[in-house]
Amino acid sequence: MRVIESEIDEQVVSSRWTTAIAILMIVLGIIAIAFPFFASVASTLLFGWIFIFAGIAQIVYAFQSKGAGKVIGKLILGLLYLLAGILVVVNPFQGVLALTLVLGITIFVQGIIQVAIAFQMRRISPNWGLMLVSGIIGIIFGIFIWSNFPFNAVWLIGTFIGINLLFDGVWMLTLHSGQRRALE
Repeated sequence: MRVIESEIDEQVVSSRWTTAIAILMIVLGIIAIAFPFFASVASTLLFGWIFIFAGIAQIVYAFQSKGAGKVIGKLILGLLYLLAGILVVVNPFQGVLALTLVLGITIFVQGIIQVAIAFQMRRISPNWGLMLVSGIIGIIFGIFIWSNFPFNAVWLIGTFIGINLLFDGVWMLTLHSGQRRALE
């Protein structure tokens, strides 16, 4: 009986932390949606610093590798990460433009691939239409990003991040509040 009470106590404490994190995510999501330019720049700077640290780690790893071919390839990769990170941190607006362009291309290509797979799945799965619709939406959205580039770059990434944070916070909050009720 003591073990069960301990588990319930741990879940309630965990649930409180999850609730706090969910509320924080919702607030940050709303802020990012309200100020998408700042959210775009902030997220781009974060990616830049991640690339810098990844580059440094890759360079350190390269020097620990054995064999000249392995060292050179890993060193080049590390230097590319490092250079990309430095370029983004030094000029975050150009980084926002680059990330938006990459996002548009990725969504467009993903849409094309989903449409192709959907047509291959039409005889196998009765739900192939959902994948087809998702692919078509991806193609349309990719074209939308390209057609408004670079003007949409200042708000697009920040808005996407805001929406993502908002929805993640909402599902975390609703999921764990339901879990809390089940424990009571």
